[in-house]
Order: sequence, then structure tokens, then C-alpha cells
Amino acid sequence: MPKLIVGDKKDLGGFSVARYIPQKAQRMVGPFVFFDHIGPAVFPAGKGVNVRPHPHIGLATVTYLFAGSMLHRDSLGSVQEIHPGDVNWMVAGSGIVHSERETHEVRSGEHDLHGLQLWVALPPDMQDVDPDFLHVSKNDLPCVYRPGVMMRVLLGSAYERVSPVRTFSSMLYVDVLAEAGRTIPHPDPVMEVAAFIVSGRVTVNGEEAIANDFVVLSENDAEIRIEEDTRLVLIGGTAFAQKPLVHWNFVAYKPEDIDAARERWENGGFPAIPGDDEEHIPLP
Repeated sequence: MPKLIVGDKKDLGGFSVARYIPQKAQRMVGPFVFFDHIGPAVFPAGKGVNVRPHPHIGLATVTYLFAGSMLHRDSLGSVQEIHPGDVNWMVAGSGIVHSERETHEVRSGEHDLHGLQLWVALPPDMQDVDPDFLHVSKNDLPCVYRPGVMMRVLLGSAYERVSPVRTFSSMLYVDVLAEAGRTIPHPDPVMEVAAFIVSGRVTVNGEEAIANDFVVLSENDAEIRIEEDTRLVLIGGTAFAQKPLVHWNFVAYKPEDIDAARERWENGGFPAIPGDDEEHIPLP
């Protein structure tokens, strides 16, 4: 039977973020250790997202938007505005610093924001890979078209399509649009898989899920039945034999690696972001 996870919703002043993992009820889904639903929000002119530079280790972040835009900068020198349907994939590995802000043009007028930010844990033998950043346009992501169903494969492989994004373990991340009366088959019963309902209503093994529900599928949940026009995302992957530690923005397998990253940030040991080096988020 499916398991329903309720998001931990926080008001960040003008918009809300709901965190679904990690929680006591569900620490991971495959390699995914963090799932945040951002918005939807409408910002007045002069307001919006303004995340100051902060560090990461041991993970890859993936940002995906349904509405609005965000401007990514990082310590590799990457500068990339992301729009709905695109994928921003940042590999922190041994250590990276990034910020998430908005352009002058966006912030100067009323604007929307709605999207997802997920973290993927790197396997133990890959946690110290060199940092990297990749932007993939929506037009370069593979899609699946079936009667009443459209699917876009963002990460990994699913439904006989493979994303061009280089990943470090077996996984999937799929954006699905489906009409009422259709069914979406379980993408891989061997994997841990969850569905987040962006809009609409579905049933899984007779259990109903509606917008903002996060449903962890069992291997016996053969399909998702679409009860009304729905948008959902599927995430999943092979279960990790060793569960990583997650502390603030750091993912590692040993407490001493977390401690070293904290000390490194506190003492200015991470690289700066070219063009965005006058602010930072302090250690909690």
C-alpha cells in the first residue's frame, strides 16, 4: 500500500516552502534526500527570492520550475537563469558555493514563482568528486507521448527514455501531465519511488491523493490512476545501502566530514562566487 507523507510547511515571508523529505517517516527515496515544494507565490515589484551564497558538499541539487525564473550563480563561475521546464543540475562533490536570486527585470515587476528543489546524495565513493554545473533546456530533455499522457524525463531513465544529465547512481525524475481516466504504470518496482501531486487527483491501490500530497509507492502499487486532469512528478532510485547524514547544507557519511565542512565555511575555506562575494549565509 502507498504511504502518504505530509509536508512540513514554512512561511518564509511572502511565500511558503513545504519540505517532504527528510522526515522521520521517510528519510530518503532512492538517492533523493531532500524534496522542497516552493510556492506557488506571486511577488510584488521589489520582492522575491534572494538566497545569499551558501555552501554544499556531498550532493547534487536539481532545480525545476513550473512558473517564474531564478538566477543561479556558483563558485565555478556559472551564471544561469532557469525557466520552467529546464533543469539546473549542480554537483557539489568536494565543495561548492552558490546563490539563488532574480534578475533586475524579473524583480522590477510583479512575478510568479512555483517549483521544486531536490537534493540527490552522492554515493560514498563519489562524494568528493569535482564540483560541476549543467543546465539543460527543456527542449533537450526526452519526452514520452501516449494517448492523454505527456511525460518529460528530467534525471536518470524511465519509460524507455534517458535524460542527458550525468548522474552517479540509478535514479529517475519525471514530470507527468495526464488526463482523467488514464493510468501511469509504476516506473520500476525494483526502485524506491514516490509521486508528488502538483495538481489534480489520483488514486493508488484505492487510496486517494490530491494536490500537495507526497505518496511513497510500494512495489505492489502497479499503477497510478488519474481521477481528474493531473500534473505530478515521480522520483526514485535504487535504495542506498548506507544512509548519509544530512546537516544544514551538507551531506556526508561520517560526522567528521560534516564537522570539517562547518569549520571550512566558518573560516572562509570555500571558494567565493565571482560577482556575488559580498554576502553569505552564516552557519546555523
